[in-house]
Order: sequence, then C-alpha cells, then structure tokens
Amino acid sequence: MIELSRVTKVYQADGVAVHALREVDLHIAEGEFVALMGPSGSGKSTLLTILGAMNPPTTGRVVIDGIEPYNLPLERQADFRHEYVGFVFQQYHLIPYLTVLENVLLPLTIAQRPRQEKLHQAKAAIERVGLGGKENRLPSQLSGGEQARVTIARALVNQPPLLLLDEPTGNLDSTTGARVMELLVELNRAGQAVVMVTHNPETAACAGRIIRLRDGCIEGMTARAK
Repeated sequence: MIELSRVTKVYQADGVAVHALREVDLHIAEGEFVALMGPSGSGKSTLLTILGAMNPPTTGRVVIDGIEPYNLPLERQADFRHEYVGFVFQQYHLIPYLTVLENVLLPLTIAQRPRQEKLHQAKAAIERVGLGGKENRLPSQLSGGEQARVTIARALVNQPPLLLLDEPTGNLDSTTGARVMELLVELNRAGQAVVMVTHNPETAACAGRIIRLRDGCIEGMTARAK
C-alpha cells in the first residue's frame, strides 16, 4: 500500500539545516498495523505527516496505493488526503460547540452527496467506535476516552484505507488508553490499515510491527508473533 524510497526531510532552523529524516526506505502493506517509536526528535511525527500527504519530503519518493501524492497539483493533494487518509492528532481538535454527530460530519461537508447519506455515514462511524446513542452530546459531556473515539470516528467517516494516529493515548489514563487501543485493534482486524506514533511500549505492543527510529533513520523493526 505504501512505499517510501530514500525519503529525506530537511528543515531550516535559523539558517541551519536540520535533518528530520535521512534516506528512509519503508514498505507498509495493505491492512497492516504499524507503530512508530523512538526518542523525541527521531523523525516519527515528520514521517507520519509525510505518509499523510501533508508534508512533502525534501528528496525521495512516496507512493500510496500506486499514486505519488506529492506529484499531484495542490488541489488534488487535498482531494487525495480526503479520500485516502484519516488523521488523529494527540490534541483532538473537537469543535466544543458542535455535537458528536456534527463533529463527525465535518469531513463530509465538501462531499457532493445527499445530506441523508452523509448523516447515515456519520452515524455508522459513531456506531463503529461504540458511541451509538451519544450523537447529540457536546465534547464537554464526554470522557477523555469518548472524545478520543469521536476523533477516530471523524477520521474514519470517509472510509479511508489509511488511518494515521499521533500519540492516540498520550492524554489518557492507562485504563482508558487500553480501551482505545482495543478499538484500534478491532478496526485493524476488520481490514483498516493503521500507522501510529507512540512512546508507550504497551501501546506499541498492540501493533503487528514496531518500527524504531533514531536521528531520522530506521534503527530497527520488530514483527509481533501471530
């Protein structure tokens, strides 16, 4: 599903070149669950945003489902992200004055579909993450774990083949975080590809493969025994 070939990302900081990634080669299969680990500054989040067609590499090639997103015009890149990628940030970015249903509907606002179809799709995503019956609640009326589930539902509402998560349990207690990870494992078993950045070894252990980065390079990979 994803092929990265010699991907390098260089940022300029006060005129100094900072290498976030250095000639990374990576293959992620369709339906795989991958965890990205490494110390701060190792390149994890940069790699995640490059996979999400949000951050063009300085050099190298990125292919997702046979498409090179960074070779597309900017407006087509936005369409590509909308169709292929669901992104869950560590800060959930839920709109506080919108209900659960309205928050999940947001990615569908530009879709040229009947409103009833959009409502059906959003409600199905909410059901899928176990929040059926809470469509009309505001984010402030939800627990931290429930808010995390809303952000996952919002990321899934377009039915993208790739779900990207940046520290999905970072703001949660261990019990709530474990429940969120159970949901991600269930989604992956149903065929959803998941790539997740995490510092937590217990969270990473839920993935089928752990990729460790250091200083912008892949230091090693570990596949979980099935």
